[in-house]
Amino acid sequence: MTHSRTIKKIIKGQSVLEGAGVRLRRIFGSNDIPVFDPFLLLDDFRSTRPSDFIKGFPWHPHRGIETITYVLKGDVEHGDSLGNTGTISSGDVQWMTAGSGIIHQEMPKGDENGQMEGFQLWANLPAANKMMAPRYRDIKAGDIPEIQTESGTSIKVICGKTGDIEGPATEIVIDPIYLDITVPENTIYEYQTQPGYTFFAYIIHGKGFFDLEKKFLADNGTLILFEDGDHITVNTHTLPVRFLLIGGKPLKEKVEWHGPIVMNTEEELETAFDEYQKGTFIKHK
Repeated sequence: MTHSRTIKKIIKGQSVLEGAGVRLRRIFGSNDIPVFDPFLLLDDFRSTRPSDFIKGFPWHPHRGIETITYVLKGDVEHGDSLGNTGTISSGDVQWMTAGSGIIHQEMPKGDENGQMEGFQLWANLPAANKMMAPRYRDIKAGDIPEIQTESGTSIKVICGKTGDIEGPATEIVIDPIYLDITVPENTIYEYQTQPGYTFFAYIIHGKGFFDLEKKFLADNGTLILFEDGDHITVNTHTLPVRFLLIGGKPLKEKVEWHGPIVMNTEEELETAFDEYQKGTFIKHK
């Protein structure tokens, strides 16, 4: 017998200042551990005002996590302590595994009209992989496969597998799903999910119902965290809905988190910041 996932939590997020003065919307973060396990944070940095994002995120360290940046509009320039530099643009994804430690910067530039649209997700690494070698996956928009269902639903597969289609971000420790889904108006769409995995939807355009009873109409900027089950049901009426659907296998491990570093014990956290101050933070060149 199939079981549609019900709504566990509804979140709208709050405005925060990060980096050198970037105004963004924090959808969830450190106060929401462990309900989003294995995910730690989701930021929405969409804006039509360059003053909100142009100061960027100058050089800062990361250890013990993966950061996933998905850009819908505009450019983000990046560089790191390993010598990597580049720009991710509209439709691109950067999947960075900080592992044992990396120092980098991210500088949003917007587009020719001064608009910036993007999202950053933090995923935790299990204790056994906290100190793995750092790596980057810069994924171009053209390398992300897109599925069209019979109902007209569009699915961009960034990570994980949908049907026979696998996203370009592979061999990720927490076995995540990361999809960009658009369901047309007057459509019922079901997505099969792995039972026991954490799943949430973040609406980025339009409106839709994510519960069978259709009691709550979710709109742009709303996050829906689901209870367990084997599928998610989306129902639209007069408007289409576009959302990010993200899922992963919970780690169920202790989390010690301060700023850009997430470890399993206070001692590991203290060691990380001590090494950063001493200049011994980088373990892999």
